[in-house]
Amino acid sequence: MSSGVVVRAGRGLYTVQTDTGRVLPCGLRGNLKKNLTYPESANVHHRVEKAKKRRETNPLAIGDRVEIEVDETGMSGVIETIVPRTSALTRRSGNERERQTIVANLDLAIVTFALRDPQVDPWKLDRFLVLAEDAEVKALIVLNKTELADPAELENAASEYRRIGYEVMGTSAKTGAGIEALRERLKGKIAAFCGPSGVGKSSLLNALQPGLKLKTAEVGDVTHLGRHTTVAAELIPLNFGGWLADTPGLRQVEFWDLPLEDVAFCFPEIEPLIGKCKFNDCRHRSEPGCAILAAKERGDISERRYLSYIQMTELPTVGSAH
Repeated sequence: MSSGVVVRAGRGLYTVQTDTGRVLPCGLRGNLKKNLTYPESANVHHRVEKAKKRRETNPLAIGDRVEIEVDETGMSGVIETIVPRTSALTRRSGNERERQTIVANLDLAIVTFALRDPQVDPWKLDRFLVLAEDAEVKALIVLNKTELADPAELENAASEYRRIGYEVMGTSAKTGAGIEALRERLKGKIAAFCGPSGVGKSSLLNALQPGLKLKTAEVGDVTHLGRHTTVAAELIPLNFGGWLADTPGLRQVEFWDLPLEDVAFCFPEIEPLIGKCKFNDCRHRSEPGCAILAAKERGDISERRYLSYIQMTELPTVGSAH
């Protein structure tokens, strides 16, 4: 038996890098293909959840630690054990009934948007941040394609998020601006790019580690949406230390099993005010004595972020895109 990390997953096929550095294609033992139950993170502080089975589109994701049995040829293996996850970035799958794990056991979610072509959508960016907050994964906001915008445009897009404690970096895969600073931020970590298509995630990976030659595609002239160029999730070892996930672009963020009442815990500027309203059943709309409305009136919570929170909590299921 050997231990390792799943570094590629797609269409039921897995590649595992063992702790000794060997990279092997692996199948999955049949009894592991059924629904799995993972323990919740030990760091969860905002709610207590019962252990329960969760429907998965796939029992394995990149970043999962596994134990494998190598065959007699030494050229392939079978995954015998899946080690419980410490964290997982997930979303609701397209069929609405299953959870899809994008990457497991990660330290940093790099929420990547472009300043232009396509222009940054703060409403959609909020949803990616909620996704990371719910998974209790630290988020780094990267605003790419700075060569297409002036510094004031970058500052305007970043200021709202820096004010509430998020780290925001401007980068350009074309000019190299911000690339070295991003390398320093990634050293020694398991990190994942997430964000809509066309914002330059694969181009940034190529700039971070020349020689990867990942496929890229231009943004459509009519739809202004990026073409999907990553078809299988892959965990890439960085030659300066750490791992980076390249995942299929996500145009729509669908939360999995996030109760409406828990969305507030995923807004850093709102979370400290939970429980401080006059009424225990306050919905933070127009109720008297609402601590969140008072903070908005003082300017401690921006009007746009407040409306973003309201939008997410007014939906029948927290899943529709803005």
